[in-house]
Amino acid sequence: MLHLDRISSLGEALRDTTVTFKSKTALIEADRHRENGRWTYGDLRRDAERFAARLLHRGLESGDKVAICMQNQARWLVAATGAFWAGAVVVPIDYKLTAPEQARLVEHSEARFLVAEPHTLRQLADAGLALGEIGAFSVGPAEAAPAEAIPWDDHAEEGTFRFVPRGRDDVACIVYSSGTGGTPKGCMLTHGNYLAQAQVLSEVFDFDEGARFFSVLPTNHAIDFMAGYVLSFLLGSTVIHQRTLRPQYLASTMKRYEVTHIALVPTILKNIEKRLRERIDGLTGLARLAFDAALRANEAATLAKPRPKLSRALLKPIHDEFGGHLEVIFAGGTFVDPKMASYFYSLGLPVAIGYGLTEAGTVVAVNDLKPFRPDTVGRPVPGTEIEIRNPAADGVGEVWVRGPTVMKGYFKEPELTAETIVDGWLRTGDLGYIDASGHLHLVGRAKNMIVTEGGKNVYPEDIEAHFEDVPDCEEICVFARNYVWPKRTLTGETLVAVLRPTKDASVERIAEALAARNRRLPDFKRLAGFVPTDEEFPRTASMKVKRNLLADRLRSLDPDDAIRPL
Repeated sequence: MLHLDRISSLGEALRDTTVTFKSKTALIEADRHRENGRWTYGDLRRDAERFAARLLHRGLESGDKVAICMQNQARWLVAATGAFWAGAVVVPIDYKLTAPEQARLVEHSEARFLVAEPHTLRQLADAGLALGEIGAFSVGPAEAAPAEAIPWDDHAEEGTFRFVPRGRDDVACIVYSSGTGGTPKGCMLTHGNYLAQAQVLSEVFDFDEGARFFSVLPTNHAIDFMAGYVLSFLLGSTVIHQRTLRPQYLASTMKRYEVTHIALVPTILKNIEKRLRERIDGLTGLARLAFDAALRANEAATLAKPRPKLSRALLKPIHDEFGGHLEVIFAGGTFVDPKMASYFYSLGLPVAIGYGLTEAGTVVAVNDLKPFRPDTVGRPVPGTEIEIRNPAADGVGEVWVRGPTVMKGYFKEPELTAETIVDGWLRTGDLGYIDASGHLHLVGRAKNMIVTEGGKNVYPEDIEAHFEDVPDCEEICVFARNYVWPKRTLTGETLVAVLRPTKDASVERIAEALAARNRRLPDFKRLAGFVPTDEEFPRTASMKVKRNLLADRLRSLDPDDAIRPL
């Protein structure tokens, strides 16, 4: 268990851990069946100090931003640690976004420095990002990077390291919950936010220096940033990165390094479940009878809490596919199907279901598995309060959260911050209720947003830029269907556009244009349909669409009749 009450910053906590565990393995980097390298905590300290010294030598001042846009690798964590030690604010950028989207977030964050791989830097330069005006560090072959880039491995004139202290109320990271065509939403999370989250999670889960965390999700993902970086390092655990996520290599890596913990999103869990069911369904005769008996014995033995060693003994062939040492799968980012979680638990593979959002660190409620409750997202974590505001007759209302992990606000968005954080309470926009045992149940969303099974937030207003100049269309506004026509579900959410055609325009031609544009978007960003209207959109004095009033208009319509599918 961690004791962080007297620690002032993430940087200070990470400095302490690199001394306490200096000879222990901190990082392993694998590529298929090969190991590319490993770092002890002492090695991490050396490399992070070197990077911090280079930042300071190049003029970084306390509170400046350092953006990181890379696939999972050891240097991601080295760069973040060095940036914290130099007093910087870290800006994790999703490497899966398009280059224009990434460039926009780098510019919006006002980053002084950027760390990325050569191909990413070239794409960002092509997208118009002025690499020469920010310090762009290239992690990879120098000959592959743009001329303006600073080679990661060139340590000439690196300067002298000095630790720059920060306070608990200072911003540690700006984490973007959206970053496409609309207004970027940068959540300002403080050092105190992260330290409080790490403290709580170390109390809830059996996670210590013996843990070996397999970092599969991108490190910029809130769950992996916390569990696969902050929490793992502060507890002296080992973090394993792998360049490929192909199933055949994941299994061998988990076995080779005796992985004990992993964080996954529901999409990956579904694929794993499918393979397991196919394998089990293929058993016949005595093999199937033996498996069923072992499954029943495991279910009876784990009613009160997980018993990992017993489960591994009873269901050894299944556990061997996960390396034979896996204790917990952290799941989140979006809704986790209770049936899927129950299936994994029956096999002795506990899925820790939680509820969190970028604006509140990582987790505000979590199942502690004592006992396993797949029907809820758990109780509030210690120190966090959850209230259900404006409940309906069935007790369902909007979930509000207050506690030490709630963000400081949205970067450069004071009005949005004031709307979202009211008297210290965070309005989540999620709908739910609390049962008699204090467990939170989520049933839908009250805000105009969808969350994909991969854990990505998709704000409808961010999609509008893709369609804003569709011919014969005066104006267009995009909604999450469940926001306009609420259904008590967290699955099957889709996007629907309401549009006003120009006078005498052909709705059929507009539909063709929308469909053509739609096909150029990733599946999870596509419109499911559209609603044509002759009425002008209600607008504010500054000409912004009054989305709530427009949504009220749509609610008077029958969606099955009004929506034209694409």
